[in-house]
Amino acid sequence: MKKPSKLNKGDKIAIVSLSNGILGMPFCKHELDIGVKRLKEFGLEPVIMNNSLKDMEYLKNHPEERAKDLKQAFMDKSIKAVMTAIGGDDTYKTFSYLMEDEDFIQAVKNNPKIFVGYSDTTNNHLMLNKLGLSTFYGPCLLVDLAELDNQMLPYTKEYFEKFFVNEPSFEIKSSDKWYYNRDSYGPEQVGIPRKSEKESHGYEILNGSGKITGRLYGGCIESLYDAFVPVRYEDKPSVYEKYNIFPTEEEWKEKILFLETSEEYPTPENVETMLNEFKNRKILSLVKGIIVGKPMDEKYYEEYKEVYKRVFSDLNTPVLYNVNFGHASPRCIVPYDRLTTVDYTNKTITVDEPIFEN
Repeated sequence: MKKPSKLNKGDKIAIVSLSNGILGMPFCKHELDIGVKRLKEFGLEPVIMNNSLKDMEYLKNHPEERAKDLKQAFMDKSIKAVMTAIGGDDTYKTFSYLMEDEDFIQAVKNNPKIFVGYSDTTNNHLMLNKLGLSTFYGPCLLVDLAELDNQMLPYTKEYFEKFFVNEPSFEIKSSDKWYYNRDSYGPEQVGIPRKSEKESHGYEILNGSGKITGRLYGGCIESLYDAFVPVRYEDKPSVYEKYNIFPTEEEWKEKILFLETSEEYPTPENVETMLNEFKNRKILSLVKGIIVGKPMDEKYYEEYKEVYKRVFSDLNTPVLYNVNFGHASPRCIVPYDRLTTVDYTNKTITVDEPIFEN
């Protein structure tokens, strides 16, 4: 699995709209401006890809244009990182334009670079993972770099700054506070802090104990489930099957599966249905362990816990709950395929190897 290089001041970072085309809409202009300003404050040079600012309807109807932006970002050797604008729900539609494009495939393999985002970007992570690139489930432009308060959320900023160093290892710690989603992201919210709460739970063990070491893999549970069961898009499972996106049975055995729920607040019943699908496919018994993201706004916090306990009651797979990744704010970075140790007794997560090439 190829690792990218760390970022340095002066590096170019491409911004892509691979799913929802909200970035170019007039009502997002203030967020785009803030996000670009923050990237520049990190010493980076933002490169807004050609189609990323086209309107929502155009990008919805032209996945080939979204795919073209990602290809160009990887083909351009001066670009060192790629960040998604936001998530969405249909980025899998870019697969057919990328997974059959030998120039793109060779660019990913020969010109590895940081790729970061979350939510529906899960699909792009798994596609790039299939091509042999270690990517990062983490911040996106509109939600994190464009935080409407006067600065980024400190915990999110701390983990974003890890893109500029190559530590031998690092710990994914529990944040001491969490933040509510805003009711509005309009310009009237600029400079206004988010409502927050002191973290009262920390990491919680829902199943198992002891210490395991494996390779991180996963994402948004709805995006993963849709790749197995045609809920939102009839053709998505067949697309995944065509390109053999998911790991083999032997590869699943090396994984630590990370799962989190979206801003759509799926009901506990829906989460149980999704987990049982993974269980029936033997994934939950094959993987070495599970880490679960904090639910957004802590909605269904206790109910989700009970779901996980039920689903795993007859499995030995350990489960760690309430980790700061995914849709809940703040968020860390989760490096795909990096060797990681989860201590289910002492409630710690440690990435055991450098996440970048030396």
